[in-house]
Amino acid sequence: MRGMIRRGLRLKLVAGLGIALAMPALAVVEAHALGAPTTTVLALGTQTGCTQALTVTVTSNGLPVTTGSVIIEDDLNGNEVQLATVALVQGAASPTVSLTAGSHLLTAVYAANGSYLGSISSTMTTPNITSPCEFTVTASPGTVSLTPGQTGTVAVSVASYLDFTSTLSAPLFVTLSCSGLPDQSSCAITPENVEILPNANTPLTSSMVLITQAASSASVTHPHTNSVAWALLLPGALGLGGLAWGVRRRAWLSRISLLALVGLVATMGTTACNPRYDYEHHGPPINPATPAGTYTVIVTAQSSNGITAVTNSTSLVLTVQ
Repeated sequence: MRGMIRRGLRLKLVAGLGIALAMPALAVVEAHALGAPTTTVLALGTQTGCTQALTVTVTSNGLPVTTGSVIIEDDLNGNEVQLATVALVQGAASPTVSLTAGSHLLTAVYAANGSYLGSISSTMTTPNITSPCEFTVTASPGTVSLTPGQTGTVAVSVASYLDFTSTLSAPLFVTLSCSGLPDQSSCAITPENVEILPNANTPLTSSMVLITQAASSASVTHPHTNSVAWALLLPGALGLGGLAWGVRRRAWLSRISLLALVGLVATMGTTACNPRYDYEHHGPPINPATPAGTYTVIVTAQSSNGITAVTNSTSLVLTVQ
């Protein structure tokens, strides 16, 4: 009986040891199944007026991460505010953010995707902003994923600096626009112009619709060549041309030949040789779809007092699948 108990204890001990030894391997397998680990590094660039240039690099096992996007966040009294979202190009991005007065605590967040795990950079403290931006612009959500033919809506907010609005004697208009879109796509912003009122710091919001294009289903069908028509038209055209060239003294025959040539050209213009005929009978050519890829879309807010223009911007990431 004791022997059986000892054998049972030995089996349990071996089984427990096997599980303990297998746990690290299982953890590694599970980590790789979720995605490769990443490292995000944020560096401060040149500060010009109210704008701060940044550089972000994302690596995995020492190699650049070539997919995904990075969010630039600002810690304002414990609240994380997204300033911009940019797509990675060969593992790097170089956004520029607009800031209000004072110093700012900035971090870069790499969003996880199917291939890589997410990561957060160390917090960087910017130098003190002594010439704050009169207004800032943000876009939410920072990432939009569409298939060709779909549309996506982004809320664009313009927040004015209170000290700036207190010095205004009249409303200031800010014009919104976008750039960086791929081919066969566009954006529509409503309203395109927002009005900043004196002594008001309530954010102003516009709706920006991103529009992509699907490939058209119409097929291009070129008109078939009619061999019988060419067999009649081509020799006839050559014969009339030779007759007009050869007859020099008979003016009436030359006139008839000229009229015949004009009739021939008119006939060809009303048949498949006419581009309009081809369009009406065979339809338009295929419109290409918006190309797949990841794009950084720049949203720009610009105002002018008639002498100087103030421009601030933010960015978001558009993924076309």
